[in-house]
Amino acid sequence: MLETLLREEWGRLLALLVAQFRRLDLAEDGLADAFEAAARHWPVDGEPDNGPAWLLTTARRRIVDRMRSEEVLARKMPLLAVDAAVTQEAQRVMATVPFGAGVEATTDERLRLVLLCAHPTLSREAAAALTLRLVLGVSTEDIRRLFLQSKATMAARLTRARKRLAGASFEVPADLADRVGIVAEVAYLAFTAGYAPGTGPDVVRSDLAGEAIRLVRVLRSVLPEPDPEIDALLALMLLQHSRRAARIGPDGALVLLPDQDRTRWRADEIAEALAILTPLADAVPAPYLLQALIAAEHALAPSSETTAWKRIVERYDELLALQDTPVVRLNRAVAVAEANGAEAGLEALDSVALAGHRLPAVRAQLLERSGRHDDAIEAYAEAIALCTHGPERADLTRRQRALGGFPPQSLDENTF
Repeated sequence: MLETLLREEWGRLLALLVAQFRRLDLAEDGLADAFEAAARHWPVDGEPDNGPAWLLTTARRRIVDRMRSEEVLARKMPLLAVDAAVTQEAQRVMATVPFGAGVEATTDERLRLVLLCAHPTLSREAAAALTLRLVLGVSTEDIRRLFLQSKATMAARLTRARKRLAGASFEVPADLADRVGIVAEVAYLAFTAGYAPGTGPDVVRSDLAGEAIRLVRVLRSVLPEPDPEIDALLALMLLQHSRRAARIGPDGALVLLPDQDRTRWRADEIAEALAILTPLADAVPAPYLLQALIAAEHALAPSSETTAWKRIVERYDELLALQDTPVVRLNRAVAVAEANGAEAGLEALDSVALAGHRLPAVRAQLLERSGRHDDAIEAYAEAIALCTHGPERADLTRRQRALGGFPPQSLDENTF
């Protein structure tokens, strides 16, 4: 139960503590102490009837003790005189509402905490790490592993981020829409890091992607009004995440979209995503929505060959009008190749300027499909030299070695 509470209730409890004491550092330390105390006492004394209430009470006591020990209690008394309605409502919820219920009662505090972590003074990477830590309760060690950094480096990054937020307002900011956009960007950054690891041995890091999805779910639950782009972002993530099991072959190798066993895609997650997208189908085009609609075309197609590639190209054209980036152009070129042939795809690549291995990797596969094997071998060599991700490098090497011995492979624009 304690592990579930840590995962599901950390952000809610921390938000209540920050709302009461207005001290992020004390709130976080006090809540961590409360969970540590629970880990010691509950196995011996038994689990309490209302675990969140026990944790909140224990954390409050630890915070007050620390303030007294710092000999600042008298100076901090004005900060403790928070709005009585907030405190009374928090006490009522934690004392009377069963675990997992009553989320609406603490919505405002959770929203403030989420938005605080998206403060514009923080870099996107720092905001992503801090959000995972404070809102979702992910440990520093797990965040370090997710972002492939040393524990000391990640701890220092989190410390710097907390210091930057010292004295920052815990109120809902006037620029709510902008701040929500930052949260969405941070979540998608974390999600993308899970499905396009730059280094390391993992084909995908579904744990990081899963945490990013959880963050978007939290954000949706605390926003005062539905946000179509946040809905679209969740649908996009669910559609891409639904393929995670099929992305890895029996030998642990990377499996691109055309070669995936679609029976291994998570039908429940696809159904949830499509249900979210249905009322948005005729909405004003926006970046996450267009990407989600592209992902939905893949989810609805029984095979790569039957995918509505021309419609996907049209979606990418719409996306380019809103978000003209090298990655969008690269993905569009892949779709063009599937819709109109490899030579058309190579022509579309001429407008792409992108550092790293992905551009030469796509060019190599299109050259291979065009029968220009010598040029393809050179492009593969360039991609292999630039690729630092083990599974992708192995896949590129295999493709280069197989030239002339196996038929050309289709592409996966979602990988690039």
